[in-house]
Amino acid sequence: MSCRGLSLLVLVAATHAASVNTIQENQEAAEGRANPIRKVVTMLQNMQKKVTAEGEKEKALFDKFMCYCANADNTLGQSISTAEDKVPEVGTNIEEGTAKKAQLDDEVKAAISQRAEAKGAIAKATAIREKEAAAFNKESAEYKSNIGAMKSAISAISSGMSGGFLQTQTAAMVRNIALNGPNMEDTDRQELLAFLSGKQSESTEYVPKSGEITGILKTMEDEMSKTLADITADEKAAATSHDELVTAKTKEIQALSKAIETKSKRLGELAVEIVMMKNDLSDTEAALLEDKQFYGDLKQNCATKEGEWADIQKMRAMEMVALADTIKILNDDDALEMFKKTLPGASAAGFLQVSNLRQKALTIITTAQKKSPGAMSLGFVMLALKGKKVGFEKVVKLIDDMVVVLKKEQVDDEVKKGYCTTQLDVVEDKKKGLEQSISDLETSIDHAKEGIASAKTELETTSDGIRALDKSVAEATEQRKAEHEDSTELMAGNNAAKELLKFAKNRLNKFYNPKQYVAPPKRDLSFVQVSAHSQNSDEPAPAPEAPKAFEKKTEESGSVINMIDLLIADLDKESQTSTVEEKNAQKEYEKMMGDSARKRAEDSKLITEKTSMKAQLETDLEESKEGKASATKELMATLEYTSSLHGECDWLLKNFDVRKEARASEVDALGNAKAVLSGADFSLVQKSSKFLGQ
Repeated sequence: MSCRGLSLLVLVAATHAASVNTIQENQEAAEGRANPIRKVVTMLQNMQKKVTAEGEKEKALFDKFMCYCANADNTLGQSISTAEDKVPEVGTNIEEGTAKKAQLDDEVKAAISQRAEAKGAIAKATAIREKEAAAFNKESAEYKSNIGAMKSAISAISSGMSGGFLQTQTAAMVRNIALNGPNMEDTDRQELLAFLSGKQSESTEYVPKSGEITGILKTMEDEMSKTLADITADEKAAATSHDELVTAKTKEIQALSKAIETKSKRLGELAVEIVMMKNDLSDTEAALLEDKQFYGDLKQNCATKEGEWADIQKMRAMEMVALADTIKILNDDDALEMFKKTLPGASAAGFLQVSNLRQKALTIITTAQKKSPGAMSLGFVMLALKGKKVGFEKVVKLIDDMVVVLKKEQVDDEVKKGYCTTQLDVVEDKKKGLEQSISDLETSIDHAKEGIASAKTELETTSDGIRALDKSVAEATEQRKAEHEDSTELMAGNNAAKELLKFAKNRLNKFYNPKQYVAPPKRDLSFVQVSAHSQNSDEPAPAPEAPKAFEKKTEESGSVINMIDLLIADLDKESQTSTVEEKNAQKEYEKMMGDSARKRAEDSKLITEKTSMKAQLETDLEESKEGKASATKELMATLEYTSSLHGECDWLLKNFDVRKEARASEVDALGNAKAVLSGADFSLVQKSSKFLGQ
């Protein structure tokens, strides 16, 4: 309970006690009305009792207040000390939590980047592996087809079915292999082509035997089988290496994903903890400031009350001494004897004196009643004075009772005024606070709605951007794949054409420029060699007529060779240009993929953040709506209470001074009337009243 509330309770208790004491005084005074001096002494004795009782009650209230002051050092002081220790500790915890959050945030970003790099490495390796596998499958199928053709040719020729074989599609395939196939001796190539064409050699009429041809074909088959085995082994090794890479990167991605999930969860928990610690710090600082201010005011109030209590005790002691001295004076034997002589009972002069006193008192009451027409107490006293059978004792008792009632009414009005003033101030402050809270909540609701709409728009825009980015990446990947395949086919075609041109050039040089001819590497064909000429016992026929001396077409061949060189140079230039363009295109593609991956990761993170922000804003919106509804309901209740409070208090507050002044006039008039009835000089009473009024 506040100090003001405690004071009100004390005032009410004191008023009640005063009323009880007044009733007791009236009862005890009835016994001494026959003797006016006894009545005065009784009143003085009652005053002693009242002063003593009030002193005991005030002493109990003072002791209770000082006990509160003494305990404040142990309760409120301890609370202040605890809060002062807590504030720096919470501040340190906030700094540590913020630093940890920043560290976790960096770690999560690093893990996301590493995971993206690992996924990119898998995607890149898989793309390369797919291309390598496609190239291997194509080359392997070609080698297998060629080897099958060789086997078929060897089988057909070995079984003596060469004539029929030469008419088959397999023979045409073998002929194409001989033209475009692996390196081999020109003589072997010419012999094989001649056999497959069914023609004799240009230089001789010799037609190779089937054994020689099968030897050449077996050599070609062995070389192609070896090459097929080599590329198959390379393909398996490349596939194994790719699988190991994918496995390792997959494990790395799983570990990074788990770390990202764990750290992101901890990051969210840490963010909540930091917000809670900041709220705790703010609440603790506010409570500490309030406690310090209250503690300072309390010490000052306690010191003031101690000084006031000393003055109260001093004044009460002086009052008790004055009452005791007065009682002693009036109870003295000499004084009592004198009062008997000076206060005769029922003489004619006494009767006239009583009538005169009654008229004077009636005049005082009548004059006061004209000034305060609504004073009911004065009206009752006037009736009593006008009555011929009412004694002064009853009138005085009536006056005393009226004064008690008026004083009690004044005390009640003062208590009610304090209560009304306090409650009106409280409800007005509460009303203003609730109106401000509602205004703030409405602002928060508007901000939350705007934030939700903005977040929703940003989420839609970002999601559309991710879908567009994914589509662009897919289209760019397909385009890059097609460009790479075109480049690969172009390079393969250019290399094949260049090799064919070189072969043709070398063949021309063999005839026209022997010094520039490059002979193919020698091969050991002893296992298929047979006698170049069959032994013939017949003598050779006479030589035919010899042809004229041969003239090489060196000049024409030179032009052809130059043209071939130009074509080879063009192919080299085109291949070089294609290689550079392919390298640049691949580099740009990889850069674009990296940028796209980073952009997608950033947009995905932005979506997560915006989604979280939108959810928080929606939560804030609902809380603000609920808070506004609650505050509005409380405001309506406050307005209703304010209305009832005004209905209860406005009239009293407006007329308090008038009522107080009127009541004081009534008390003054009643006091004057009582004094007149008790034998006082009315003129002296008027002068005394005026002097006191000044």
